[in-house]
Amino acid sequence: MSARGLGRGFDSLIPVDFVDSAFDPTANEDTRDSKLRELKLDAIIPDPDQPRRKFDEAQISALSKSIKQHGVLQPIVVVRDGSQYKIVAGERRWRASREAGLETIPAIIRSLDAQNRLELSLIENVQREDLNAIETATAYLKLKNQFNLSASQIAERVSKSESAVINTMRLLSLPDSAKHAMIEHRLSEGQMRPLIKATPEQIEAVLPRIIDEHWSARRVEQYMVDLKQRNKKRATTASQIAQARRQRAKQLGQKLDAKVSIHTSARGSGDIVLKFKNEEEFEKLCTILMK
Repeated sequence: MSARGLGRGFDSLIPVDFVDSAFDPTANEDTRDSKLRELKLDAIIPDPDQPRRKFDEAQISALSKSIKQHGVLQPIVVVRDGSQYKIVAGERRWRASREAGLETIPAIIRSLDAQNRLELSLIENVQREDLNAIETATAYLKLKNQFNLSASQIAERVSKSESAVINTMRLLSLPDSAKHAMIEHRLSEGQMRPLIKATPEQIEAVLPRIIDEHWSARRVEQYMVDLKQRNKKRATTASQIAQARRQRAKQLGQKLDAKVSIHTSARGSGDIVLKFKNEEEFEKLCTILMK
């Protein structure tokens, strides 16, 4: 199944853009083969052979605003090109940084040989299948972000299906606590995948049970399905109650010839508010209510 077949683009399926060195299987090689420096934006040029030629201006502007507030969280990757540096990965960040008015940007400087060695090292690590799922997902993300590889290209290099690559990378959207628990307790990708769309609170509540009670992937999946149904039922019930109260407020307003509103709390308690325009309407309401 292709990324397109999954219904959305590769980037939208993977909400994480930052390669966390804590889970990076080639962090040591990267440090040895690369230099991290602040480079002047004017000394950096785009790669004319970059396959991606069109950039969404709205997305660049949004990223620019984020950079103004938080800075550049993920260094770009460059190689020397004469007296300048050519972008290997991160042209969006470079463009957004220029728009944000920055003069410099953090950049990983690699030689082409080092770039090739790191790519091969990542692929070899994944193919040996001795990485945990989070490290594997981080390796995929690094291939995507720093080597400009698409999901299909990554899948081809590691001998996996495209959907398998994308599904593994989705694990990176889990909270850090869940990622560390997954590694520490050797939880499988199948056990953790049903939690990807859960809230941090839901994950925090169920994770100890998964670990302590040795839940299977199937049991985790069924639990999340049941939880979704229970939440949907509660939401439906709450909606029905709210609709009934609105109807009651309307009926009460007609009987009192006044505007009536009902305000309720999460616990179910609340207030009935009667509105009047002047003293005459106030006295009229009092007379009706005191009968």
